[in-house]
Amino acid sequence: MTGAYRPIVVDLFAGAGGLSLGFEQAGFDIAAAIDIDPIHCAVHEFNFPNCKSICSSVTELSGADIRKFSGIGKKEIDVVIGGAPCQGFSMIGKRALDDPRNRLVHHFVRIVKELKPRYFVFENVKGLTVGAHRRFLDEIVSAFSKIGYSTLLPWRVLNAAEYGVPQDRRRLFLLGARKNVCLPAYPETQTRRAGSPITSKITERLKPEGPTVWDALSDLPDADSYQVLLHQDSVTAKFGPPSLYGKVARGIACDAHDFSHPRLFDQKLLTSSLRTVHSSVSRNRFAATPHGQTEPVSRFLKLDPDGVCNTLRAGTGSDLGAFTSPRPIHPFYPRCITVREAARLHSYPDWFRFHATKWHGFRQIGNSVPPFLARVVAEKIIAALRIH
Repeated sequence: MTGAYRPIVVDLFAGAGGLSLGFEQAGFDIAAAIDIDPIHCAVHEFNFPNCKSICSSVTELSGADIRKFSGIGKKEIDVVIGGAPCQGFSMIGKRALDDPRNRLVHHFVRIVKELKPRYFVFENVKGLTVGAHRRFLDEIVSAFSKIGYSTLLPWRVLNAAEYGVPQDRRRLFLLGARKNVCLPAYPETQTRRAGSPITSKITERLKPEGPTVWDALSDLPDADSYQVLLHQDSVTAKFGPPSLYGKVARGIACDAHDFSHPRLFDQKLLTSSLRTVHSSVSRNRFAATPHGQTEPVSRFLKLDPDGVCNTLRAGTGSDLGAFTSPRPIHPFYPRCITVREAARLHSYPDWFRFHATKWHGFRQIGNSVPPFLARVVAEKIIAALRIH
């Protein structure tokens, strides 16, 4: 960065902080993060100690509240970011933004209006771009226009696998700017873009097609080798030789494009690795399943070490039955992957801590934007701000 100035971000619906981390890596400071879930808020506060975590529904907050509670005061906010849940897609007889299930999107627009940031980043499921749902997107664009914001059209669906993440994960991004500032650009779509977080800038080269499952997991110890991980989620462990991707995750290789604040952590500590106990019958089935195929009874996918992971999903919250989404099978061990292994496949660094339980840990990862994907979007805002 040039000088001491770091632009500031407010993260709505922040969750554990995938968007927050990507924006911090691009050179932003996260001034405030809002989420209604106290588990997510606690995890975000732990990982972002310089950010004010506000545990509240956005429906109960005003822009003035956010400025007051976070200490932002009268400072200009550079970006408001967030992925507001969208659930009401009935297009018959009313505008989708009037559906009470979509009130959170309405409040996202309202908070942008009240905070008056230079830019906003609206992130959501790719399903919003399909069929009649596109009308909802048109309504969102119109709503932003009415409060003085231009949007960068057409919107883009970005696949994390094309930006240095070993996971097939597609998300919708809609970028906008206050009408008195220039619009940013969307990231160029290619497997290995110039200036990627994982390039020869780090001292070595990865394969041009991008990191694989095994690049992400190869150095991680087998959690099943540690009895203590049946009762706790961390242990001092012996790591194997890392790939370049693993070196970056462990903080032992320089990432020339990472401007995040350094965190002190024990690189010998394997965290977020509470074990799952499988029956011997299940383990035998997992072992017999070929790479890249689905185990017929559990319907779990066995990861291909030379490919990318399928989309890691969160499952449902406790209000909808606490359903756990299928978790992939490790490519070489007859078990499901751990939370830490999922985090590697999502581009989280090893210092990032998740909730100690498997259910909350996987939910926090599955609900979040991969940090490397968030970073390439944030870099475009940095460029529009003309900060180097």
